[in-house]
Amino acid sequence: MRALRNLVRACSAALILPCLAACSTPAGVPPAMHSAHSEYTGQPAHSAGQQSGSITAGTEQYRGFSVDNVFHSADSGDIHYNVYFPEHYDGNEPYALFLTLPGYQGLYRFGAGANLRTEAFGFEAQKYIADMIILAPQLNDWGANSADQAVALLDYFLEQYNIDRTRIYAEGYSGGGETLSLVMERCPELFAAVLHVSSVWDGELAPLAASRTPVYFVIGESDEYYGSARISETYHTLAALYEAAGLPAETRAALAVLDAKDAAYFEAAGATSQHGGGGMVAYDNAIMSWLFGHSKEAL
Repeated sequence: MRALRNLVRACSAALILPCLAACSTPAGVPPAMHSAHSEYTGQPAHSAGQQSGSITAGTEQYRGFSVDNVFHSADSGDIHYNVYFPEHYDGNEPYALFLTLPGYQGLYRFGAGANLRTEAFGFEAQKYIADMIILAPQLNDWGANSADQAVALLDYFLEQYNIDRTRIYAEGYSGGGETLSLVMERCPELFAAVLHVSSVWDGELAPLAASRTPVYFVIGESDEYYGSARISETYHTLAALYEAAGLPAETRAALAVLDAKDAAYFEAAGATSQHGGGGMVAYDNAIMSWLFGHSKEAL
């Protein structure tokens, strides 16, 4: 069963995006600084303890990203990640943060930067918020261990960099969506909004409902790997939790969106499969604008 799962995920990799040429002008990684610079005055976004560990900086650059940095977490082991810092980031002003979690083809086993070469979310996100740090970890699977590592890495960035806690976003595609669902079970209150692409939800929904963090579920009606029935069930369960909490229909619609795309959507994008074509969501202005149009202050 696992072999079949891996085969399907590997096959979808070739259908997502072609490899892109590396940019010759790298963006350096600024030295870490404590997040006490942050001007966020609301409730703490995440109450986890400080992350102890050290960083080994990557030496490769790819289209503005520093590739294959490693956070040596005392609790969660070595966490490989790629990161983009806007040119003018110096720690004096709080910047938004976007976490992008890749599908199977972007895991670290396929090489440093594989997620950047097969998915466009990290690059397209730059068009929506200029003052945004983009964190693109390369984890080892799509389960509890990777979710723990993603949270540990987020905690480290919140401690060490000047992050605007009203503008923290996340996206997960395919297996990355499974990881994202587990991250949202652990710390949903951290995010202004999240985008769940071509995947299923493995995490518990109660923490998400309690946090009232907006989530956008998008999937092909006939997704070849997951189908759309399971995420549809997740959406309706979440909507029912909001209804039971007494939220009006307008509020429920703002907090949970289900967008099941038909075949024509993928054909128009030139995608030959609905699951592999989920990577094209990165280019969908309406969906990406929905994600980055949120802030915690606006909720």
